[in-house]
Amino acid sequence: MTRIVALLLAVLIFVAAGEASAQAAGVKIGVLKLTSSAVIFLGVEKGYFKEFGVEPELVFFQAAQPIAVALASGDIPVGATGLTAGLYNVVAGGVQIWIVADKGREWPDHNLTALLVRKDLHDAGVRTLRDLKGRRIGVTQIGSTFHYNIGRFLEKEGMAPGDVELVPLQALPDALTAKRLDAVATAEPFVSRLEAAGAGVTIVRTGDTFPWQIATVMYSDRFAKDRRHAVALMKGYVKSSRHYFDAVLTKKGGPAYDEVVAITAKYTGAPPAIIRRGFPYQDRDGRLMPGDVGRQTEWWLRQGLIKKAVPEQAIVDESFLREALKEMR
Repeated sequence: MTRIVALLLAVLIFVAAGEASAQAAGVKIGVLKLTSSAVIFLGVEKGYFKEFGVEPELVFFQAAQPIAVALASGDIPVGATGLTAGLYNVVAGGVQIWIVADKGREWPDHNLTALLVRKDLHDAGVRTLRDLKGRRIGVTQIGSTFHYNIGRFLEKEGMAPGDVELVPLQALPDALTAKRLDAVATAEPFVSRLEAAGAGVTIVRTGDTFPWQIATVMYSDRFAKDRRHAVALMKGYVKSSRHYFDAVLTKKGGPAYDEVVAITAKYTGAPPAIIRRGFPYQDRDGRLMPGDVGRQTEWWLRQGLIKKAVPEQAIVDESFLREALKEMR
């Protein structure tokens, strides 16, 4: 009888622990409806996160900087988006956020973002960045990844930041029909949408111009302290990243590729034909570009758009990724 009671107690404890674990495993992930979020979408659809005990809930935003704010406020524990001055300012202000894995790089032949000129202006002879001197270029926000792109483009051409006027749009633009803009810096699938609609013509492709770590997975400090779930989420992410790399970046064709296209189209709302035109490069195991986050913070500091220096070690922590990789080999 005592043995039966003990067994029942053990079962009850196991069930209670399972329920608590299931509740704790629900994780909100802030993302944008971009092609660069394909790895996240794939991990959700294929059940890779769930396989390791994490149940993601995608929370969609219109731009990258609000995701940093949501991480800082505790509204979301995980963000998967571009690196911005806003993120670095949050950390400079004393709120800890950790960059933990690659989510997309600007890379030769794998351009994620681009600068497009209005079609009528292109037809009239505006074909280079120098031709845009004194003109208005749309970006999501001041301090955004697109702002960084334009700033670096200008430097490469020997131009000054004030040679163009940046217009913050607050969201990723899907059209260049408004005559108040002469050009726009945007990301896939919007680049391909604008080209296909005949609204804009690409004059600079970022990855072909200068490779950089444009997007990452980020943890709030609170989630990072929940080591078990932080590593578990990273295992699901690595499995999804490997699937993406093998299906899209290695083969670029066949049923596996078509499946990633269909999943990405489902979440972004873009037609599959548009999705096929621009998948970004990402490290197969999710590793970050060494030293690039530090280069970015130094650039933003020189522009006066972050409060103080943010050393790379103060914001990058790949230990979750390393632990996940060690356990998955």
